[in-house]
Amino acid sequence: HQHQHQQQQRRLSGLRGCADVIVARGTKGFGPLTVTPAAVQPAEMAPSSTAGPDERLASLRKAMAGADGGEGVHAFLIPTEDPHMSEYPPGCFARREWISRFTGTAGTAVVTTDKALLWTDGRYFLQAGKELGPEWTLMKAGTPGCPDIEDWLAEHLPDGGRVGIDPFVHTVDSARKLTSKLEAAGKSLVPLLADGNLVDAAWGSERPAMPMAPVRVHSDEWSGESVADKVKRTAADVTRVGADALLVTALDETAWLTNLRGGDVECNPVFVSYAIVRKDATASLYVDASKVSADARAALAAGGVELADYKAMVPDVAALAASGKRIVIDPSKVSFALYCAAKEAASAAAAGAAATEDACQPGSRKRRAPSHTALAPAAGPAPKLFVEAPSTVNAAKALKNAREMAGMREAHLRDAVAFVDFFCYMEGHLGSGGTLTEVEVDEQLTKRRAAQPGFIGAAFPTIAGAGANGAIIHYRPMPDSCLTVDGGTMLLLDSGGQYDCGTTDITRTMHYGQPTELQKTAYTRVLQGHIALDTATFPEGTPGCALDVLARAALWKEGLNYRHGTGHGVGAALNVHEGPQSISARFGNTTGLQARMVCSNEPGYYEDGSFGVRIENLVELAEVDTPYRFGGTPYLGFKAMTLVPISTKLIKRELLSDAEVSWLDAYHAQVWESVSPRLEGKPAEQLEWLRRNTRPLNEQLKA
Repeated sequence: HQHQHQQQQRRLSGLRGCADVIVARGTKGFGPLTVTPAAVQPAEMAPSSTAGPDERLASLRKAMAGADGGEGVHAFLIPTEDPHMSEYPPGCFARREWISRFTGTAGTAVVTTDKALLWTDGRYFLQAGKELGPEWTLMKAGTPGCPDIEDWLAEHLPDGGRVGIDPFVHTVDSARKLTSKLEAAGKSLVPLLADGNLVDAAWGSERPAMPMAPVRVHSDEWSGESVADKVKRTAADVTRVGADALLVTALDETAWLTNLRGGDVECNPVFVSYAIVRKDATASLYVDASKVSADARAALAAGGVELADYKAMVPDVAALAASGKRIVIDPSKVSFALYCAAKEAASAAAAGAAATEDACQPGSRKRRAPSHTALAPAAGPAPKLFVEAPSTVNAAKALKNAREMAGMREAHLRDAVAFVDFFCYMEGHLGSGGTLTEVEVDEQLTKRRAAQPGFIGAAFPTIAGAGANGAIIHYRPMPDSCLTVDGGTMLLLDSGGQYDCGTTDITRTMHYGQPTELQKTAYTRVLQGHIALDTATFPEGTPGCALDVLARAALWKEGLNYRHGTGHGVGAALNVHEGPQSISARFGNTTGLQARMVCSNEPGYYEDGSFGVRIENLVELAEVDTPYRFGGTPYLGFKAMTLVPISTKLIKRELLSDAEVSWLDAYHAQVWESVSPRLEGKPAEQLEWLRRNTRPLNEQLKA
């Protein structure tokens, strides 16, 4: 066994010396935040729910024991991500959710021969504590005393321990980080290709099939750039770095590049696919062709994009490498499986050996050798096989063109009309003694969104948190456990819509009874943070982490804080969370903010077991006029896209400065001017509701 361990270490030695730009898995969107010890519980907590052994864990451990030709693994990692590193995976790839029963959107499960652990960030501590079974331990990522996954494995596994992964759901970066930590501790990473994902063996016939939603054309009216032009622009990027082809593996990137949309992922208009763009401005889209409509096929052909079978991606990448082509990859996005398939093909070609593309085929059970042997890059492949760089498609997608920006603004106006109708209904219904469950709140809002032109669906599952549920940052109400909203309830409502023209994301917090002093203080401080960020002026290229403090400073004065980032990028009729930019205390993301990006502005506060506050608008980044321009650098500011009144009932007027009151009054004046014309022909009470709730603050507080 020791000899086999040494062999495995040698096989993986090719990963040493690679650039180590690490992106922690399962921390997209807000990401974790280290908070003061007083704000958290111990990093490990074993919540109790159902009694008895966990049959899913037992089945997985049986598969672990027989993995890799019977050699077995001591631990198996199950991240949230799918082969495309999606934040929201399709049902068939929701392995972490299935094995742990934790339904949050971020987290990684680690199962050993005798332990089951889940790492997640501060958005989900309360939720995970409720959903995990008694055999699970909650690891509170980002809190003092909670080790990173690779450090925990290095410390707790036995000497010579073997850590199994499905290389299709781990990035190059994450595999490098794991390899480095494990090798230093005398342990090894075992990429299990021939076995398939071990969770699938435990899941069995109950595992959902691959999604088959139809793929449709995203209208030129809202895309603003043809497929051919996007491919040419991307091909120029490939040529610029001296490469031959670029791998596009993220689902929102293939959708944006091809001006197509789908429905394979709940709330995300994407479809399971890969793409390759070559320097000669040709491209291939790897997708199940039966899902692609005739119109979509014609649009692809016109753009110089050929259709290829989804399963052909791995052998085609291997063929590129074997033919000596240089390949551009983003190591924080591309799977370890694609990376190793290319390296092995290049090594085999260099040695004059036959290519082994069939061994890299997803789902293959052909065993030429132990699966980790087939994946581990041999020493001495072509030294310039890869150009590693952040995805240029992702960067281009983040900078909205004029039509995309117009579509986003239009989507927010449609959303505003739905919200006026909804809030008018809520006040009347609750004011007359009616009640609604949290699920019914979602249904009432969705019904009104669906009445708007071009509505496709929700942008994410609605967070309707009444009372204590508002403190669960990414709470999702369920019919059998949700709370009731009545005339005395504080309600946090975070929701979004997907329209044909754009994507929305908005949070409003309301109180339909009499708020406490703490609730009013917290709400007002959150509002002040929102205003401080919204009114910021800063040089173009400033990273979001440099601005995050503006949204927290008012809360800090009270000794309060929140365990999530302040802002995320938003796609244009695409995913509600997109990169590369963010506004967060995570200093690792140094992506500079640029004009034409769209971000959220959403500070909050959450009193565990009592209430939650969040105020969120989407904003566009635009150049602002300044008296000077130091170094010739443009200066940027934020412009509101969300146009829905901010509740004033929870405001403590004495905490606000005159400038902050002026900001709120100006925002409400903008809402009235922009939205009131859209209410023509609507019931008169809706226009009256909008008028009342956009009056100057002092008038509202006197009423």
